[in-house]
Amino acid sequence: MLRRQEQVSAKGSAARPRAAVRVAGLGLGGSLLLLVLSGCSVEGVGDAFGHFGWPGKGITLQAHKMYDLWIASVIAALIVGVFVWGLIFWCIIRYRKRGDELPVQTRFNMPMEVLYTVTPVLIVAVLFYYTAIVQTDVDKLSKNPDQVVEVVAFKWNWQFNYRDGIGEEANTVASTVGSSDVIPILVLPTGRKIRFEETSKDVIHSFWVPEILFKRDVFPGNVRNTFEITLDKEGRYVGRCAELCGTYHAFMNFELVSVAPERFDTFLQAKEGGATTQEAMAAIGYTGDAAYATTTEPFNTRRQKNGWNQRDAVAAGAGTAATAGK
Repeated sequence: MLRRQEQVSAKGSAARPRAAVRVAGLGLGGSLLLLVLSGCSVEGVGDAFGHFGWPGKGITLQAHKMYDLWIASVIAALIVGVFVWGLIFWCIIRYRKRGDELPVQTRFNMPMEVLYTVTPVLIVAVLFYYTAIVQTDVDKLSKNPDQVVEVVAFKWNWQFNYRDGIGEEANTVASTVGSSDVIPILVLPTGRKIRFEETSKDVIHSFWVPEILFKRDVFPGNVRNTFEITLDKEGRYVGRCAELCGTYHAFMNFELVSVAPERFDTFLQAKEGGATTQEAMAAIGYTGDAAYATTTEPFNTRRQKNGWNQRDAVAAGAGTAATAGK
């Protein structure tokens, strides 16, 4: 009789982990089903939770895919986290101490070991698969892009050359060069494939517009980094250098202005005709202050008394201290 009770107890103990796995699987499946049936899109979830740390959905087709991958990965991580937390708290409650007698000890549980070994491998494999797809798409170059822009970085500003073809042998048909007084403006069309070819005149810089959700280093010498984007939203966005390149790195800004294709053609024709960037901006409706950068402003290259680029500050070497003794 005693041996029979021990056998029943052993069978009951062995059935508990399987029951736990079934309950956990039902809970995970229910969570996924609830997410699908609720009609929550990836973008809707991202908006509801502040994009989980990203600056937003982005302004290019490539950025949208990276954004969707990021949000979906975070959602998957949260689902796995809730599943694991649920198991932890279930074990804490179910197997809490009820006396001095030790619970039934088992050496191994093959189904459970297979579960927690195979599941992480499957999760990593799925994430790797979709990451590889998105990364390949972001790095993909077309044979005939609609517009080629050569990005030339130098301490501490930018030059944008509109080119008539691919590679170093192509010709520059129009150009925009930034200075300490005028922020360079990069005007680009929406709905067209735009290829960037990057080169630097001195040190390593990095071309970055946060809303593109992508950046790529600009190297000196014979290295020409390339990438392509397709803008799908008009607007004005600040661009930055994202690689520490020297004293005025933090002020090495530019402005991206994305416009409709027809307005871009008008802008480029004006530039090809000899117009300045501001005159070409006026030709597409940006007049007055709008012809200049609005998302950022030039910096004062002179070092101030209390630091750089501070308004109403006296330049170092000026004032009563400089004139003392004269």
